Amino acid sequence: MSGAVEARLAELGLTLPEVVPPLAAYQPAVRSGPYVYTAGQLPMVDGKLPVTGKVGAEVTPEEAKGLARTCALNALAAVKSVAGDLDRIARVVKVTGFVASAADFTGQPGVVNGASELLAEVLGDKGVHARSAVGVAVLPLDAPVEVEIQVELTDAA
Repeated sequence: MSGAVEARLAELGLTLPEVVPPLAAYQPAVRSGPYVYTAGQLPMVDGKLPVTGKVGAEVTPEEAKGLARTCALNALAAVKSVAGDLDRIARVVKVTGFVASAADFTGQPGVVNGASELLAEVLGDKGVHARSAVGVAVLPLDAPVEVEIQVELTDAA
């Protein structure tokens, strides 16, 4: 099923990817009442990380911002896997971004803007959200960034 949100993705030259399979014992997304919570989404493309390492060392902040955008796209795929249709998103409630950071890197908010900006481009006002951007020592598979989102769904199927 493809609706207005997926049409907007196409206008932006983006395609909703397949849901990234879990790396461990969890689900990519779960629904509780009107909310969908995604697991942390890595910037996987065709089953692989395009780059690994720490932001501010092996990975530039600009590269990491693009990777955060990929994470958000993967998160939307996870939402669709339980919601059935992205047009059911009433709003993105919260985004949490984790940035594997070099010891002196403090630009985590700019990196996570990649995810926030994608959600706003795709969903408009429904994509505006609360957010945390956290620097961490290391992420799974040595990914530079990981993003999770929580969305509220409308009642209509």
